[in-house]
Amino acid sequence: MKILQYLLAILLLQNCYSQINPKKEVYIKDFKWSITVPENFETVSPEDWKKMQNKGEKAIEDTFGQDIVNQSKTIFVFKSGQGNVLEANYQPFDISVDGDYLESWNLVNDALYETFKTQLPKAKIVRKNSVEKIDNLEFNVHTMEITMPNNLVMTTIMYSRLFGKREFTLSVIYIAKSKGKMMLDAWRNSTFGK
Repeated sequence: MKILQYLLAILLLQNCYSQINPKKEVYIKDFKWSITVPENFETVSPEDWKKMQNKGEKAIEDTFGQDIVNQSKTIFVFKSGQGNVLEANYQPFDISVDGDYLESWNLVNDALYETFKTQLPKAKIVRKNSVEKIDNLEFNVHTMEITMPNNLVMTTIMYSRLFGKREFTLSVIYIAKSKGKMMLDAWRNSTFGK
């Protein structure tokens, strides 16, 4: 569930064991997608990401009072410092079973917003939806700017679209604007093969 990825960003403000990588090219065959990860971003290990997912799932379940089923498959997670995360994943989505994609996407965004409001009741949250083209492909974009009571600002941007029967999502989460720009530049310069 996409809500989970955003909640994990908050949890990543804690320390994770990881490995520093130089700037590197990543190719994901399933989506014919190439992206160059910025320099000095660290790979978050699958074990550490799973721990964060478990904490995020609990926050969602506590907010809505029901168990969630997370079908997403992590493609990668990179971070730089605390609270600056680049994460990509996909999950199955069949419109004949799951219904209208945009309706589902809006429901997820609403649930995400409600979860943040519940988990961070003193934060100010501004959100918006838009569409952006990446390598000539349209992605639905959900942006939230979360201002904590101590004036710390966390920005979360989730890009999603269907590729056949899979929903692809890339999340850019940052506290440092310079790191946010690096991740957004990497994403906006990435390419998808035809």
